[in-house]
Amino acid sequence: MFGWEFPPHITGGLGTACFGLTKGLLKQDVEVTFVVPKAYGDEDQESIRLVNASDISVDFMDSSFKDYWKRITYMEIGSNLIPYVGPEEFARMVNEKELEKTLRQDAVLSKNYEFSGKYGKDLMEEVKRYALVASAVAANSDFDVIHAHDWLTYPAGIAAKSVSGKPLVVHMHATEFDRSGENINQNVYDLERKGMEEADRVVAVSNLTRNIVINRYGINPDKVVTVHNAVDPNFQTDGEYGRYVKEKVVTFLGRITFQKGPDYFVEAAKKVLDKDPNVRFVMAGTGDMMNKIIRRVAQLKIATKFHFTGFLKGNDVDRMFAMSDVFVMPSVSEPFGIVPLEAMRSNVPVIISKQSGVAEILRHALKIDFWDIDAMADAIYGLTHYEGLSKMFRRYGKDEVDSLKWENAALKVRDVYVETINEITN
Repeated sequence: MFGWEFPPHITGGLGTACFGLTKGLLKQDVEVTFVVPKAYGDEDQESIRLVNASDISVDFMDSSFKDYWKRITYMEIGSNLIPYVGPEEFARMVNEKELEKTLRQDAVLSKNYEFSGKYGKDLMEEVKRYALVASAVAANSDFDVIHAHDWLTYPAGIAAKSVSGKPLVVHMHATEFDRSGENINQNVYDLERKGMEEADRVVAVSNLTRNIVINRYGINPDKVVTVHNAVDPNFQTDGEYGRYVKEKVVTFLGRITFQKGPDYFVEAAKKVLDKDPNVRFVMAGTGDMMNKIIRRVAQLKIATKFHFTGFLKGNDVDRMFAMSDVFVMPSVSEPFGIVPLEAMRSNVPVIISKQSGVAEILRHALKIDFWDIDAMADAIYGLTHYEGLSKMFRRYGKDEVDSLKWENAALKVRDVYVETINEITN
């Protein structure tokens, strides 16, 4: 299995999904070797054998690697493909001219290479090197199937398949259309399409994503399977964390980017505060729209009731949910959306956009169109002012999400493995 991140070192839902799925696969008697660009030593390896790609030496004088290198096409990556860098850091990188589109060929082709494991200026160099490492790992490992998560690892999956002849399953957690709308980066789109074309099976995290894969990438529907994500049970109790504020708290938790719809959240917040100023709004996360959102909050004169926490993970997420009365995910295009499940397991009622994959499986969530700020404001107002409504969604939402287990999702993925292996061998 090839992934770009693994808890506790994550930037979003991708690492969380990889962790949950690998734990579920262990319960389905699947042994997983998880290859990550950079390991830090504190990852939970209960369910996997973690391989640090930075520890793998690649002898470029070996003819097999030379042959593979010839088949790799380098693609320049524009600044809009630094998806998890905050505005201040991005500005600093520009000012220091660190975003020059140069390929340090000697470094990538050296026998040893230290991955950053980040989403920075050398991202495509690391993607290329990671593919080389994948071919080395595949040539020296005993395994039945290859599983690559998201576009960053698709070249690695293709490399491993070309070396081993073993079947390739790619997981589509988010498409370029989700991240960028219609203003897609053609290079990333091409990588995604190539990965799915080369794969024997494509696992989509929702029917929404499956339809995009089929209709926008031209992938054969027969090999695209939907497996919805899940969530780990939460054993924390609200009593373990204090609330600190008397007002109702409404939370947005996610990357502050176009895809997540933070601007719609701000506009809805203004409408709620116009009716009741005794509500606090929290935006937890960072991203390229952060400065724009801060300026808009100031323009609307709601800054005293609007809080920015920065990126949260681990116990800080649980602490934030313990303080929250409502969680809102107003995503413009969300392939799935694990965070609403995390909120619901913490007894927080959720409002989600109809343009999200998780809306396909949740019954006890309020669903609105991302652009309908009036409906969003009404839903927030209702959940913060009518205790009977809030109590119903807390109770039944918690029961619903507790039934969404990773081991069930893993069983479906295991079935995909078995079917794919059988097709190849027969």
